[in-house]
Amino acid sequence: MLVGRFLHAIDQKGRVIVPAKLRAQLGETFVVAAVLDRCITVYSMEEWDKLQAKLAEMPISKARKLQRYLSSNADEATVDAQGRILVPKHLLAYAGIEGEALFTGAGNRAEIWNPAAYEQSMSEMTADEVEAEFTELGF
Repeated sequence: MLVGRFLHAIDQKGRVIVPAKLRAQLGETFVVAAVLDRCITVYSMEEWDKLQAKLAEMPISKARKLQRYLSSNADEATVDAQGRILVPKHLLAYAGIEGEALFTGAGNRAEIWNPAAYEQSMSEMTADEVEAEFTELGF
């Protein structure tokens, strides 16, 4: 389970330190992709393979555009000796990330956000809405 919130600087080359806590669960090589919510989604290789398997089960008429989009907006990231990855420029642009990146755990994946965009996204969900969602789930 990937959890937590971590703020790190991104250098001019697009390198950022992956938090050790997340790296321990993601592995040394994982996939970064533009998927949802204008953030960069980070999948372990195992989770990426599960996603690919689900797409392969779909009819090609339904899956082809999604597969094309996903594959062209994803990249393998390998952690260097300093614990950093190089995030492709097009993914940084997609998420609007400059200067600082906010890593968040999101269950079976992690996400990399523009810190202001993350705060905006979270402010759109009220405490009452969170409570209602958990109540609906039976918690």
